[in-house]
Amino acid sequence: MKQILVAGIDTSTQSTKIRITDAETGKLVRFGQAKHPEGTSIHPDRWWEAFLKAKEQAGGLDDVSALSVGGQQHGMVLLDKQGNIVRDALLWNDTRSAPEAAQLIESLQGKSEKNTDKQSQTLEGKRNWVRAVGLSPVASFTVTKIAWVANHEPELANKVAAICLPHDWLSWRIAGYGPSSTSNHSCRDTVGLDKLFTDRSDASGTGYFDPTTNNYRRDLIKLAFGRDDVILPKVLNPNEIGAYADPEIAGKNVAGGCLIAPGGADNAMAALGLNMGIGDVSISLGTSGVAAAVCQTPIYDMTTAVAGFADCTGHWLPLACTINGSRIIDAGCKSLSVDYEQFANLSAQSTPGAQGITLIPYFDGERTPDRPNSTASIYGLTLANTKPSNIARAFTEGLLCSQRDCLELIKSLGVTVKKILLIGGGAKSSAIRALAPSILGSDVTLPKTDEYVAIGAARQAAWTLSGREYPPIWQNEIETTLHGEPNEEIYKKYLHYRNLEK
Repeated sequence: MKQILVAGIDTSTQSTKIRITDAETGKLVRFGQAKHPEGTSIHPDRWWEAFLKAKEQAGGLDDVSALSVGGQQHGMVLLDKQGNIVRDALLWNDTRSAPEAAQLIESLQGKSEKNTDKQSQTLEGKRNWVRAVGLSPVASFTVTKIAWVANHEPELANKVAAICLPHDWLSWRIAGYGPSSTSNHSCRDTVGLDKLFTDRSDASGTGYFDPTTNNYRRDLIKLAFGRDDVILPKVLNPNEIGAYADPEIAGKNVAGGCLIAPGGADNAMAALGLNMGIGDVSISLGTSGVAAAVCQTPIYDMTTAVAGFADCTGHWLPLACTINGSRIIDAGCKSLSVDYEQFANLSAQSTPGAQGITLIPYFDGERTPDRPNSTASIYGLTLANTKPSNIARAFTEGLLCSQRDCLELIKSLGVTVKKILLIGGGAKSSAIRALAPSILGSDVTLPKTDEYVAIGAARQAAWTLSGREYPPIWQNEIETTLHGEPNEEIYKKYLHYRNLEK
């Protein structure tokens, strides 16, 4: 039987990765990768260029029958009537829209006689947003970014004809749509703004989509952007065909062409790639730190710390995210002028609690908790304990405690946690591995290092191609299960210093 190939594409913050995969088994066939520019404001054409480079490195997509794109959430892509990019995309980790987030919350506060103090009014506004779309605005979310453009760049805002997300835009370009002046392939005759499509997992992170009804909240778009006459991507069912690829890009040698599946948000795609089920929680240590759980019912967090996202299968993916992830370890290495291995060795030479030193690692501001203007703080330094080993340990513990924050928030909503899976680039760190069970308070499953967003996208592509009710079962390799005695004192001390900064 001829091998059927599918491709999973991961357009993340840092790079585009393409995993060409056997549709039946999920086994890797070919792989390509190309970096994105650094920064929090990026022109989407750089993603397209990276896609083309990754495609070439992967040996092309001519023999691929289906593909899907998983992408970084919340990135704001604005298009004019001709399909041109209106301005650089503001990414999830761009915090300039924090004032707009506060304004949007204030707009839904209402006029309750019971809530006369500002703190109570703000909480009421946040809760009204949660009731509307499952989350409350913070600077990461798309709704705040379009509000920022409307406030600061009104001339550009007036040019906007369509709003989409990074994965939506890349899928659209692969389908052959876009301005002919910037195309590197035979673009279709029409610009095709009405052909934009997305899925409920990525749409649920915008702040203007209600995943319980699968409808956009155009009233909230108007509140943020000043008008609601913009084209938004059609929201597809989990295994619905979104389009067919331009044969010059993919599927040239496949009868009937290469279909494009709905795609999805990176964390939802990773959950699909990991075969996560109800009760599983993934903690992903990449540029950001993300704790996400799969559950059967919608989650409404009235403290507004956990976003009630949807997943890629019809379930829900309550998620808490920190802006500061594995780069905390990078900062530790840089400050000590050591590499990762040396850093891990130093951390191992210290003792639990880093001999009294605690790092609150909000280097680039923070999303969980919502402190966009914060910086990192270090507590407990003395002449006796200020040693490289203790500094390394404090950085490692600080990262894991920030993820413990996310885990505890999800648990507090009644979500059952049966298994914790640790993934992402930061999971490779032997310093993180050594301390994860004690600080997270549980055994930790360590899947084999792999590109789980790309695997999830490939799995969705295979699912859509098959037309079946459920995704194919692909076996994941587990590297090991990490064990360790829980140490609650480290986290309690972290909470003490974290709360001092409220």
